[in-house]
Amino acid sequence: MDADRLARLELLLDRQDILDCLGHFSRGMDRFDRDLFLSAFHPDATIAAGPFVGDPKALYEWARPMHEQGQVATHHNLLNHSCEISGDTAHTETYYLFVGRNRDESNWIAGGRYIDRLERRDGVWRIALRTNVIEWSGLAPTLPLPFADVPDLHGNGAPGRGKDDPSYRRPLVNLRDERIPPGLED
Repeated sequence: MDADRLARLELLLDRQDILDCLGHFSRGMDRFDRDLFLSAFHPDATIAAGPFVGDPKALYEWARPMHEQGQVATHHNLLNHSCEISGDTAHTETYYLFVGRNRDESNWIAGGRYIDRLERRDGVWRIALRTNVIEWSGLAPTLPLPFADVPDLHGNGAPGRGKDDPSYRRPLVNLRDERIPPGLED
């Protein structure tokens, strides 16, 4: 493999490691998985998010009760992503869409960008500085959840905010009976 192609491959691997790191933050918050959440940050990182400015452990201790008391479910969705890597430092901008199903049955939706400086220390990319740029917020209409009348809808596991969520199940297997809607059978 020529040197240019090898350099491009290394850059691609770094970018994937960085995306995985950013995903750890989102999944860790949504599933209330403290260890996964903290794995996105260097312990001495600084995060500026709304009224909060501080370290990763304090951020988790501030954000979890807010989400736990306010919402029954949250989704921190990561969207457009740009990444500039220079040696062991990367600067990223990642658009996000936050959706929360509030305890009062309303739906809160907000959008903005995470602007991060990541550092590779001991071969691992983690966030060293995060600024959360909140750009808009609103309420989305509440509608019934789809397929709520299906008796075994959560037969493979009900959504949860802990390690009982189906996404943690290993190996993932289907526990529901086969059911093909009428007219689609072979």
